[in-house]
Amino acid sequence: MHFDYKTILGGIAVVVAFVSYVPYFRNMFTGRTKPHAFSWLVWGILNAIAFAGQTHDKGGAGSWSVGLTAAVMFFIFAVSLRLGEKDIRAFDWFCLVTALLSLIPWFLTNNPLTSVVIITVIDALGFAPTVRKAYAKPGQETVVTFVLSVIKYGLVVAALQKYTLVTLLFPVAVGIMNALFVLMLLVRRMQLKLRYSDGSSRGN
Repeated sequence: MHFDYKTILGGIAVVVAFVSYVPYFRNMFTGRTKPHAFSWLVWGILNAIAFAGQTHDKGGAGSWSVGLTAAVMFFIFAVSLRLGEKDIRAFDWFCLVTALLSLIPWFLTNNPLTSVVIITVIDALGFAPTVRKAYAKPGQETVVTFVLSVIKYGLVVAALQKYTLVTLLFPVAVGIMNALFVLMLLVRRMQLKLRYSDGSSRGN
């Protein structure tokens, strides 16, 4: 059987996608990580839509890990209903309702590019509840999972059989959002560490 480099990259992306969630599941089931159910529901829906769009537009091996990611995200959503973040604010409900209502134009449009633009914007809305929670509690997120997600979406782009805005926009945008989220987590952890260490120093 012949495997071109796109197929190999697509396979590697699937492996990275799988490996990236191993530490997340470990931390989630031990109570260290508290996923926000709203974000994972929105992400699961959008990755499923993106997978369908990439498959329709002949994305090839580059779409494989997006499909796997969608399935895993739905599972995390289901688990997070019991083990996830319990501090649900009005802002979180606003983001969830807005994201779900934004799916209506996606259902009504027959233009694949318009659809991808819409789901990319909704994905950013879906990120908002997790960003809010993680800003206040950065220790409750598994950084390595999001770092590997950046790598995964980079491999997705490299493995795409066909480069169009329809196939490229979603993985590129989500990869950038994951990278910015990682940066925010690291900065916030450093800020809180310095704040607590300064407080200890004054106390001594």
